[in-house]
Amino acid sequence: MLRRVAALTEPMVTVNPIRRALVPVDSGAAQRLCSPNYDEFQSDREIWELLQVQRESVLRVTMPHCNAPRAEEMLPDGSPGALAVGTREMAGLVESASTEVVEDALFLYEIGDPARPGVRQIGLGGMAPTDDIRTEATPDGVIIRNEGIREEKARGRADLIEATGAIIGTVNLSVDDVENKLLNALLDYAAGRPCDFEATDHDDGSAHRIWLVTAVDEVACLREVLAVEPHAYVADGNHRSAAAAMRGTGEFLTVFFPAHTMGLAPYNRLVTAPGITRAHLEEALQESFEIESLELSEYQPEEIHEIGLYLEGAWLKLVPRESAFDSSNAAQSIDSDILQRHLFAGVLEIEDPRAKELTFVGGNRDAAYLRSEVDAGRHDLAVTLAPVTIDQFIEVCRQNRIMPPKSTWFQPKIRSGLVMALLG
Repeated sequence: MLRRVAALTEPMVTVNPIRRALVPVDSGAAQRLCSPNYDEFQSDREIWELLQVQRESVLRVTMPHCNAPRAEEMLPDGSPGALAVGTREMAGLVESASTEVVEDALFLYEIGDPARPGVRQIGLGGMAPTDDIRTEATPDGVIIRNEGIREEKARGRADLIEATGAIIGTVNLSVDDVENKLLNALLDYAAGRPCDFEATDHDDGSAHRIWLVTAVDEVACLREVLAVEPHAYVADGNHRSAAAAMRGTGEFLTVFFPAHTMGLAPYNRLVTAPGITRAHLEEALQESFEIESLELSEYQPEEIHEIGLYLEGAWLKLVPRESAFDSSNAAQSIDSDILQRHLFAGVLEIEDPRAKELTFVGGNRDAAYLRSEVDAGRHDLAVTLAPVTIDQFIEVCRQNRIMPPKSTWFQPKIRSGLVMALLG
């Protein structure tokens, strides 16, 4: 049973009920509707292929330019034609027999990860105020971003919110929950009744369960438990939160997870660097790294400050020397930042960490995939990195620094389409 906590004189983190939540009617509908986030795919072609076999997927709304009869008929992303498709598909989703509207609801979101059988990752979902995001205009904001925002990308998501009248993309926020008060409150609630619906990710086997909370007293109790948290950190969805702020919705769709329950996977790189040789790299990097040749077919580091490098059919292991980074600077201590400064910019002259020569490969692809891309000649070398730790991630946030681009891959990720927020 949920219990009220003592009234707070200075409420911190805030979550509000969704005024009109669009949700699947049951688990079967949830399975048909939900999909990975748009940014989990390597290409538009992958999204188009999924839509051919999962016609009800919300990707037809979140990536409307990919919703075409044939791949060659896909529209330009963000074009008026694509936004019109999104508007049409969203209207159909609202009227579908697979969905229903629930008013004034919070929700619990649990991810059952078969790779972490002893961990209960469960969070509290709802709407968070965009004014709570810490920016230059709101320096006291309690929601801390840790990644730079590309305005054109956020603007594209904002245009889609405008066209569809809905927020589908969910922002993943983490909170410290040092005393497990939030986790225990959520587990107690979930133990009281079965979830309302669930879906399975067939790629990684994770189960995604939703409990809708509409009783006024239960909503109030859960909000109060969360409000004792002094800060929340954006784990995934910086651009989705920025899009809601641009659109002027005043709120964005989110789930708050206790940080220590969240999983992180590697975020690797494929690199285009014509003419680069192993001999040149070993000579150029020896001042900043200890270098070891490996007799392995695949190498995916498991410990931070161990880096894999694949080219010319073989793997190297790089270990940054103490002189390669400032250990007191949490952001500069992240392996991807060390790599950017000493390899990409320092040797390959790729100054922009988001340059087209760098292809970011999330934790849903393994080292064998990276090796195959290099062996096939589509890229010149591959880089494998150990997952950033949750302590590293939080320390960057606490120091008010920016994470290196594409350095955290939280996994499993929240599925799009299980809870959506209708606007207006």
